[in-house]
Amino acid sequence: MRRRLVLGSAAITSMVALAFLIPLTGLVGQLAHDRAMNNAERDAQFFASAVALLVPDERDQVAALLSTEAAFDGRLTSVVFFDDSVAGAPVPIDQYIESARNRQATSRFEVEGGEVLFVPISEGGGRTTLVRIFVPDELLTENVGSARFILVLLGFTLVGIAVLVADRLARSITGPVGELADGAHRLAEGDLDAQVSPAGPREVQEVGRAFNRLSGRIGKLLAVEREAAADLSHRLRTPLTALRLDIDSVSDEVVAERLRDDVGEVERTVDYVIKEARRPMRQAGGAISDLVEVVGERVRFWGALADEQERRWTVSLPSGPRMVAGAAVDIGAAVDALLANVFAHTEAGVGFDVSVTDEPGVVRLVVADQGNGFGEEALERGWSGTDSTGLGLDIVRSTSEDAGGVMTIGSDGGAVVTIDLPPAG
Repeated sequence: MRRRLVLGSAAITSMVALAFLIPLTGLVGQLAHDRAMNNAERDAQFFASAVALLVPDERDQVAALLSTEAAFDGRLTSVVFFDDSVAGAPVPIDQYIESARNRQATSRFEVEGGEVLFVPISEGGGRTTLVRIFVPDELLTENVGSARFILVLLGFTLVGIAVLVADRLARSITGPVGELADGAHRLAEGDLDAQVSPAGPREVQEVGRAFNRLSGRIGKLLAVEREAAADLSHRLRTPLTALRLDIDSVSDEVVAERLRDDVGEVERTVDYVIKEARRPMRQAGGAISDLVEVVGERVRFWGALADEQERRWTVSLPSGPRMVAGAAVDIGAAVDALLANVFAHTEAGVGFDVSVTDEPGVVRLVVADQGNGFGEEALERGWSGTDSTGLGLDIVRSTSEDAGGVMTIGSDGGAVVTIDLPPAG
């Protein structure tokens, strides 16, 4: 915008300047020409008055007078007597002389190298003596070049001033608009406190104030939503407490202990959900975690349930840590969602395999089962083939994308979910 305003101002000012300068340059030349010829005519009239007193008897005095007025500011002056004799600068007797005699009035003619001026002096008896002054082109165009240069320089100066003024005006608009754009980018990146200082024209200031109100309103609405989500999650504590009391009545201590561990895991998950819901923002980019450690821990947790349901399961992990982008809690939740899908959507006894491998540019996590698989519609948020919420795969997809990775699904005799995560650093 700033560039367009400056270019537009320069174009308009240039057109206006040209509209004035083109006629002015021609006028300057005409004024210089008229000035030179008027001066020549004035001097010729004065000289003719002096010559009229000397002719026809004192031609020698005319020559002497010409010698005293010889230059006439660079003009060549001659007196052509009625008998075609010449005093002063030699000149040919041509058609211009005859024409001037016939007119009996001041005459001007354009000749090679300038203009010639004739002033007639009548001696009576049809005899006419002429005062001839030749004005060269140098005098006709004297100072015209410098005057035109000054006009052109003035035109460029006006255009430059217009460009500077337009740039200042454009900056008063583009500056606040640029700040608005930066604020919008910060808001899009999750900075709910993004505010701008309204500036510039009144309309732009109004947009800035509207942006500040929008930013504040979004923050308030999200805060309300977070509190509502936290309150809903908190309501799970009551049935969990009742469940823990019911477990105490289980006679089989081994089963009761396992149930207590499961309830404890659920309570920790609920605590995590409440904490995450009340946190103003998700953990910013830059978090890293050991994928091998996270996957190993979650597979061991689900392995106990798999053994109870007689599911064959394997886990293949590389030796040593594999640091990837993403928070450990988020990646752990994604692994839990994948393994929970295996247990929720396959019959007891259906096995699964979990592996972490190094691939070019990424660390790959693969969770595969020997069930019936699923289609692409499973990626839709809220889709489910059972009565579950259907958010599991969406959580996995969001987690992988937030970490800069990608999730793909497929079937190879069963469901296969692949997550490629960028290595940390």
